[in-house]
Amino acid sequence: MTPLLALAVAVAGGLGAVTRLVFDGFLRSRIAIAFPLGTTVINVTGSFLLGLVTALALAHGLPTEWRVILGTGFLGGYTTFSTASYETVRLAQQRRYRAALVNGFGMLILALLAAGLGLWLGSLF
Repeated sequence: MTPLLALAVAVAGGLGAVTRLVFDGFLRSRIAIAFPLGTTVINVTGSFLLGLVTALALAHGLPTEWRVILGTGFLGGYTTFSTASYETVRLAQQRRYRAALVNGFGMLILALLAAGLGLWLGSLF
């Protein structure tokens, strides 16, 4: 990895994290719910986009550098499975076990389905 590529990945990761922060804030301001919906939506959309980018990269020979910048950098900064894990534990600590299960397993299943959908959709082009 060249220093320029490392810098590009870092900048893309920062942009992804800012995008996540803004999008999560937007969702929280619009939808008042006692469930971490913003994190779920972010992780599911990020998984979909990573599947789409991967399929398009494979089908059209996107250079490795761009795959790393978009996938590892931007989408790595955008998605936040560590926050999802923390929120799941917090729900369980509040004895909201059903919400914790839905958040943990539901998000995992939705993220996998979204990644598969992105891969499939990207393979059509």
